[in-house]
Amino acid sequence: MINEKVKDFLTRNDLGDRLTEHEETIDTVEHAAIQLGCTEPEIAKTLSFLVDEKPMVVVMAGDGRVNSSKFKAQFHTKPHMVPRDEVEDLIGFQPGGVCPFAVNENIPIWLDISMKRFEYVHPAGGNEFTSVKITPTELEKISGAEGWCDICKGWEEKN
Repeated sequence: MINEKVKDFLTRNDLGDRLTEHEETIDTVEHAAIQLGCTEPEIAKTLSFLVDEKPMVVVMAGDGRVNSSKFKAQFHTKPHMVPRDEVEDLIGFQPGGVCPFAVNENIPIWLDISMKRFEYVHPAGGNEFTSVKITPTELEKISGAEGWCDICKGWEEKN
């Protein structure tokens, strides 16, 4: 069940050994955390948006929720998710497996600062049965991210 496109991408970037195949689905943050044995915030969810009618993705911590005001300040429009039935055509992966690796060409990838508090995060690996263990710095380097953004609420660490 491994997505060969993602496996090849990770192998070319010396991270092929970080791809893990699971017997149960990791299609939600909750399911992924159970399968990986980590906390829900450490799951790196990859969400697909339309900005100026063009697709883009944002990777954020599992406990983050999109803050409309922050999103609009960053991208100059309200957040509009890619319709579920268009995700695979536009991004290159089915919902539940969208990841920041080997996406379709010309898809900007942004990383939310909510992930910077973790040593490792776990994005999907191209389908709902694979994940990748990666540091936020490694993710930034190999994803070709446009940069870091701050569009989430709900994740702030409590003092």
